[in-house]
Amino acid sequence: MAVAATTKTAWKLQEITAHSSNVSSLVLGKSSGRLLATGGDDCRVNIWSVNKPNCIMSLTGHTTPIESLQINMNEKLIVAGSQSGSIRVWDLEAAKILRTLLGHKANICSLDFHPFGSFVASGSLDTNIKLWDVRRKGCVFRYKGHTEAVRCLRFSPDGKWLASAADDHTVKLWDLAAGKIMFEFTGHTGPVNVVEFHPNEYLLASGSSDRTVRFWDLEKFQVVSCIEEEATPVRCVLFNPDGCCLYSGFQDSLRVYGWEPERCFDVVLVNWGKVADLSICNNQLIGGSFAQSTVSSFVVDLNRVTKSGSVPHGLIRDDEPLVSPTPMGSSLRRIYDRPSTSCNKPQSRVKHNSESERRSPSSEDDRDEKESRAEIQNQEDYKEIFQPKNAICRTPPRHSEPFPAPLEDEPVTAREAAKPSPALDVQTPLPKQELPDPVQRPPIASSTPLTRTEPSVIPATRNEPIGLKASDFLPAVKNQSQTELVDEEAMSQIRKGHETMCVVLTSRHKNLDTVRAVWSTSDIKNSVDSAVAINDLSVVVDLLNIVNQKASLWKLDLCTIVLPQIEKLLQSKYESYVQTGCTSLKLILQRFLPLITDILAAPPSVGVDITREERLHKCKLCYKQLKNISNIVKNKSGLSGRHGSAFRELHLLMAVLE
Repeated sequence: MAVAATTKTAWKLQEITAHSSNVSSLVLGKSSGRLLATGGDDCRVNIWSVNKPNCIMSLTGHTTPIESLQINMNEKLIVAGSQSGSIRVWDLEAAKILRTLLGHKANICSLDFHPFGSFVASGSLDTNIKLWDVRRKGCVFRYKGHTEAVRCLRFSPDGKWLASAADDHTVKLWDLAAGKIMFEFTGHTGPVNVVEFHPNEYLLASGSSDRTVRFWDLEKFQVVSCIEEEATPVRCVLFNPDGCCLYSGFQDSLRVYGWEPERCFDVVLVNWGKVADLSICNNQLIGGSFAQSTVSSFVVDLNRVTKSGSVPHGLIRDDEPLVSPTPMGSSLRRIYDRPSTSCNKPQSRVKHNSESERRSPSSEDDRDEKESRAEIQNQEDYKEIFQPKNAICRTPPRHSEPFPAPLEDEPVTAREAAKPSPALDVQTPLPKQELPDPVQRPPIASSTPLTRTEPSVIPATRNEPIGLKASDFLPAVKNQSQTELVDEEAMSQIRKGHETMCVVLTSRHKNLDTVRAVWSTSDIKNSVDSAVAINDLSVVVDLLNIVNQKASLWKLDLCTIVLPQIEKLLQSKYESYVQTGCTSLKLILQRFLPLITDILAAPPSVGVDITREERLHKCKLCYKQLKNISNIVKNKSGLSGRHGSAFRELHLLMAVLE
């Protein structure tokens, strides 16, 4: 029996507690595939070696949670952006802070290193893109054009272009030498989460929350193909190193795409949840994901994944037979012209701002950098990963081995119990009670971990009830003879709760039926009125989740009804209610706030205009309600994590009210 038939295609490699608070960002090194960096609400950046339980290094200096991370190609530098808009660059080999870059007014949502020069690009919630010179500690250029948060940035392989993806549903291509936009790619109907250049050809891939992956021709500036899936939003994409296919990370699955013609070669089920980043090493794809304070890494054996050929996992557009991808070197598209060495000076090809836009080093920055530091937690792992790069090695470099795959027909833990060995220890982490705590360290003023308390907001997705223990609902067992009786009593108590829940859900279903009947016989305004009259926020949330999907349903008179309900939702302890309230408020602000302010600022009309008077009355009512809500948004904009990001974005949109 062949070994490949008995090993898994995809498996979980490791699960670690990465921070003392929630993890907010994650990135994998693209060169070795073995370097992992995590950022947390504890304002730290922790460096890990994939499949090792201990933190190698902890980087401090940020005073607000880390929102974005990126490691450069040779894995010597790491850059981290925070919620306050500050950016810090660390030298991993020297274990010290290299630069602090200030200039953005809101969260840093995306970062990328230039492939050859000492430049970093940053995208922010303030809609701006900035290009920074790391050596001179200054902003080289600012690119304006997006109208919402910039979620992803990528430099082209030749270092001449910069691609940006944003929540405004667009992908933009910027010319670094000219300092202006080359083209804007439109077509996505939802926020664009990720963008990636083909390693060789003039081709760009983008993934969106509209569940599509689009391929763009960078010569003709047109869409090559569009692949739509009945899956979840596209979270990350990565081209195979030879450019033969694209790997797309969805929730709990990996899909392999071709683009000419558009098709799906393979689908691999991977239980990685919301995957955050992908990397390829030793023909294995490494995926990283995080949930709360836990980080998990997964492996997909690419030797067992279909990348091309005549055995597709499903044709996307037509029934024509599969054609193998065009061999490398015979591409119909242009190939990137890369510099012959890394000693070229790309700064001469980059458009610079005027001197007034550039920031020179200041004493305040120097003091800030002195307060930032790198704490080496594991000296052996640090020397193994970073130190050899500085020394001249007279022997061939040691190549990392692929991660061994567990068997399909028996679980990893069973094999580990039957035959313990170092090889198996690599595949499965130690039980949680035996793991050393990677975040135990002397407290530092800039990022002192807070005591974990019961959350004030109940998460929308959770594996167990907040603040509840099953043992609290079961009578204590006095002796073994009472076990059966205890089981009966337990079932009786569970049934009582079940009946109560059924009554609640039945009542909710009845209320929704009432709202639906009003909508089918009348209009959306009357149906919202009926939902509000029921006095049940869960019904309002269900209705708003539908209305939010179609912006054309919103009218000014609908805003006057919904805004008081949004005020209640934003103060709810349920995360799903807060999310719905934020989505509805953002939609109202984008569509109606300019109209409201213009009408209120307009001079009074001559004569009697009933329609205008009614519109003015609605605008005054909406403005008053928005002012009340703005105070709530302002107070909550200091929160960390996803909630804080949403409230800060709303706070920026409501700045005109202040």
